[in-house]
Amino acid sequence: MLRPVANALMRVFRGIGTGIRDRPKIFLAVTAGVFVLSLVLPVVVLSIARKPLDYFTFNPWLKRLPEYLASSGVSLNRKLEFLSNVALFWFSADNPMGADWGFVVDVPSLVRIILTSILFGAYFALWFYRRDQLTQCGWGTKAGRRGGVVGALTSILGLSQGPCSVAGCGVSVLPVIGLAFTWASTETLKLFATVSRVATAVVLLAMTLGVAYLGWLVSANSGETPPTRS
Repeated sequence: MLRPVANALMRVFRGIGTGIRDRPKIFLAVTAGVFVLSLVLPVVVLSIARKPLDYFTFNPWLKRLPEYLASSGVSLNRKLEFLSNVALFWFSADNPMGADWGFVVDVPSLVRIILTSILFGAYFALWFYRRDQLTQCGWGTKAGRRGGVVGALTSILGLSQGPCSVAGCGVSVLPVIGLAFTWASTETLKLFATVSRVATAVVLLAMTLGVAYLGWLVSANSGETPPTRS
């Protein structure tokens, strides 16, 4: 029973590898674009909706990280727990009363952004590969166009709903689209946070299934005329 599952997974991964190898520029461009937008978009929205950015810094404590990791007085579990939540850098804007807003990127956020970026990069590399494959075989690209539109819309949804750590607004995590409404009540903000987590999970699941499906198709039709590289 496990062998068919293993064979299916190998087929999917083989197709994904083929698509990325044949469309490396698309993969890298989309991955880099989603990564940059995931970091820049929250800051832009906050700067427009609240107050322009006036401060950026890496966590000054990070220079003591090697010393902390080498310490024998701290248990391994405690070190791992700390590393899994440590803030890496943040953006902020101040007002006369203190901090107006702050966008914090910690280890979980950075890992999520990197994985999401790679996922989108793989999707579009596979989509372009499969589109060219269908075109050269004379099968048309209507389905391919639909797949590209779905991928683009999912990208926008993912960037607008991705959870961000925000200071000074009553809750710790908000979707990007919710940053413009940080004047709302705490209950409303908590609702935004919940919707963000659910929407992010749905987006990632949809893109994962899309990548797996395209990888399966590419691998299944690997004997077709190879598409011209872009």
